[in-house]
Amino acid sequence: MQANIVSPPQGIEGSGFFATRFDEVIGLARKNSIWPLPFATSCCGIEFMATMGSHYDFSRFGSERPSFSPRQADLLMVMGTIAKKMGPVLKQVYEQMAEPRWVIAVGACASSGGIFDTYSVLQGIDKVIPVDVYVPGCPPRPEAIIDGFLKIQELVGKEPLRRRYSEEYQHLLNSYHIQ
Repeated sequence: MQANIVSPPQGIEGSGFFATRFDEVIGLARKNSIWPLPFATSCCGIEFMATMGSHYDFSRFGSERPSFSPRQADLLMVMGTIAKKMGPVLKQVYEQMAEPRWVIAVGACASSGGIFDTYSVLQGIDKVIPVDVYVPGCPPRPEAIIDGFLKIQELVGKEPLRRRYSEEYQHLLNSYHIQ
């Protein structure tokens, strides 16, 4: 099996030095050291457990340390059915995470309420927190969860350092009543 060598960020090379942009180095470091916080409530959580197992080896993407404390995580992975009573709890977990933070909605229930179009089920977590990537499926296979994670890595690697301070981002958070 041949190892893939990651190409360095664009820069200027010379004898004994390499110069590049600061935000590209930060993006490269962030995208390869994401600490996910699994928020699993039903069957999608079981698929995530399979993804963390040795067959799929989620840790090869730099996230071998799932965090169960919001203050030590930067990726919230919401998997499964979220009841409306759970919405404020989910929002509180999101608010406790430090910036920068990202969110993946894994499965049909987290993305849109799934087959549970009832008064008690939240019809998508994007009603209470902003979502960066949606992973379809009921439940999604581990390959789909990995694909969603790769999309997050791509987003994290290319995100400008000052995006979180932009008026557009502040407006997004204000629309969710998040300070």
